[in-house]
Amino acid sequence: MSGARVYVITDLEGVAGVQRWEETREEGPKKERAMRLLTAEVNAAVDGILDADPHAQVVVWDGHGSGGIDIERFHPKARIIPRGPIGPPYFMDEGFDALFFVGQHAMAGTSNAPLSHTYSSRTVEYYKLNGIPMGEFGCRAALAGSLGIPTVFVSGDDRAVAEARELVPDIFGAVVKEGRGIEMAVHLSPPLARQLIRETASAATGHIEDVSPFVLTPPYEQEIRFLRNVDLSAYTRRPGLERIDERTFVVRSDVLSELMV
Repeated sequence: MSGARVYVITDLEGVAGVQRWEETREEGPKKERAMRLLTAEVNAAVDGILDADPHAQVVVWDGHGSGGIDIERFHPKARIIPRGPIGPPYFMDEGFDALFFVGQHAMAGTSNAPLSHTYSSRTVEYYKLNGIPMGEFGCRAALAGSLGIPTVFVSGDDRAVAEARELVPDIFGAVVKEGRGIEMAVHLSPPLARQLIRETASAATGHIEDVSPFVLTPPYEQEIRFLRNVDLSAYTRRPGLERIDERTFVVRSDVLSELMV
């Protein structure tokens, strides 16, 4: 008997117990601890999926820029795509039944959202997709939607979950911390966060068919605005990117995976 195929995208900033940039950027004991916390939350989500669907096939992509999963502690019943030089759609295809997010943060500029950013905390001011402000959640949920895949679960801080619900009202969300600033939050204890993630992921797995994919109608237009004092020479040479002012570029396509999502 075959079960659902579930694709999981992870990030490091939305994990309970993580709230400082140094924990996500700088190699060493603090990042290693954050990675252990993330891996435990990912494993809890996998457990929840398997609680609801023992035959589910779970594939996890480590979506954190410098890598966020401790592969030696990774769930034995899931498969992993380690962080590496891959681009959209990150080996996600029409054969998947659902997309889950674990450790998600809010988009750049979100008030009191811990470690909020859009793809690059050091270079990007904002993304817009078809005129709608989008963070990493929105862009990748739209990417999944273009493949017919619903985004049914998200865990992270309260601002990230609220952002997800703006785009996918029926999504199952597990809030593991409440934002109090860019490097401050009130956290659940790691064991309680994992319990919440497991229970919510299980409920989400049981309602995959009740959540509609987040779909944007092509053609697609992506607007990217960079922060001041960023070296944009690489972007000026990139094919398909149109510069519309000193810090803003636009790229267009009929295929969403060809954009910077």
